[in-house]
This record gives sequence, structure tokens and C-alpha cells, in this order.
Amino acid sequence: MIEPALTHSILGRAARSGVWSLGLHDIREHGLGRHRTVDDSPYGGGSGMVMRADVVGAAIAAVTRSDSHVVLLEAGGAPFGQATARRLAQLPHLVFVCGHYEGIDARVRETLVHESISIGDYVLTGGELAACVVVDAVVRLLPGALGNAESAVEESFSEGLLEYPHYTRPPEWSGLTVPEVLLSGDHAKVARWRRAQSEARTRQLRPDLARAAGLKPSED
Repeated sequence: MIEPALTHSILGRAARSGVWSLGLHDIREHGLGRHRTVDDSPYGGGSGMVMRADVVGAAIAAVTRSDSHVVLLEAGGAPFGQATARRLAQLPHLVFVCGHYEGIDARVRETLVHESISIGDYVLTGGELAACVVVDAVVRLLPGALGNAESAVEESFSEGLLEYPHYTRPPEWSGLTVPEVLLSGDHAKVARWRRAQSEARTRQLRPDLARAAGLKPSED
């Protein structure tokens, strides 16, 4: 499920040009017995199964290097945001561990994982989709990943605000027109309009970000 999501479009071109590389490793290769068992019943009882520490530990050991940073994707991890993506983009080698079932034996997190990340306050059937989200957000910040480096600077969350709305041709569609300021050719006016739009959208859609950025409440 991971390879199709991360080997096309921008990420695929970046991989082919050597900006980054992807390695996929099946934890079940380190499973036990004829059936490659990776999980067992939880101590203390309860529903579901827990991934074994010895199996996951062996899988992590097989792929880590001295400069590896191991990230566990789990619902109880720290919230993932653009600041975390920027920090991870500075690291030389990332290992993402994707949990399943009721999770992974806590001893793995305590001894082999550098940080746990959650992409939202909801539960997924596994960590693969979350890993794809994190990898996508990180790779596009690497030098050379985007055709225009400025794209990563002006987008949402780059300054703690939501991005301003975008328009392109045709200038009129379905009775709606492009704001005149964008057709004016006055770059200073365009910059002011975009900043105002960014602040207005942030106030409306993400008041938490607006407060953190020190934006005053709208007067309307």
C-alpha cells in the first residue's frame, strides 16, 4: 500500500533525481514459526492482539543505522504538524514503524523508538497511511524536491497561518471573477491582499492558529 502512494508525482520525481530514497521492509519477515506470527494476546486480558516486542525489535534492528531516527506511528503519539515535518526533514535517515492491531508492545517504544507521532485524533487500522502522510510532508521540504523552492515557503502553516486563495485562467467562470488586484500587476498590492486573505482565512477556519500568531479578532 505504501509504494504506490510515495513513488508517483512530485515524490516519485524527487526519488528518481536522487533527492530521497524509499526502503520498504515487511515486519512479518521477522515473524515466528511457520506462519510468521508477529502478534500475541495482551497480558492482563482485553480484546485484540499486540505486536510482539521481539519481532518488531528484530525488524527495527535490521534496518537502522548509527544515524537513524526511529518514529512510531500511533494514535497516542505527539500531534504531527509542519514544524515537526521541518525538523524531520533535517535528519539523515528516518525509520517509520507502522503498528497494527491494538498496538506494539510498550517495551519497543521505551527502548528503540525516538518519538511517537499521530496525524490526528482518530484511530486507523494501521500505521501505513499515517506514515505516507508524514513522509509526503517531509520529502517535499527537501532541497530539490519541488520544482519551485518558493512553493514550500508560501503555503499553509509556513508562517503559522493558512494560505491565501489561488486563482488562474479563465478570469471569469460560472459568473465568478478573479479579484481585480491579482490582475493589476502591482506586486506590492498583491502581497498586501494575499497577507490580508491569509489572516482572514486563519481567523475564520483556525482561530487557534490566529491566537498563536497574535492576530487580533476580526472587527466585522
